[in-house]
Amino acid sequence: MEKSQRLARLLKVQNQLKALHETQRAGHLRAAHEAEARASEVAARKDAPDSLAALFPELYERSIARAFQDRDRALSAAETEAAKIAVETARCRLLDRDRQIAFRQEERAREERDGLESVERMLGRAPDSK
Repeated sequence: MEKSQRLARLLKVQNQLKALHETQRAGHLRAAHEAEARASEVAARKDAPDSLAALFPELYERSIARAFQDRDRALSAAETEAAKIAVETARCRLLDRDRQIAFRQEERAREERDGLESVERMLGRAPDSK
């Protein structure tokens, strides 16, 4: 297997890893959004006229605080995934560049080999086996 083919396979794996991190980041962002919505919902219920907030104010406050903590945790995890995505993107670009270089080198070597064989045939010699 030629170097360009190996690099192409590795690039495919890197792209899959990048997609995995993108999916995980999207999940964390969704979780953060849901936690924010949960905090807003509890705050709205707390301010409702038929609320039990007067009897259990600390319960409502803890619930809101927990939702905001969940949101912050999810946003932090999303930032971590974003950093991983950036790393994988850089790796993919480098691998793709290396694959293209290897492909061009292999093409050039093939063309040189073909040219040498043509010249040897013209001169009446059998090409060397390499």
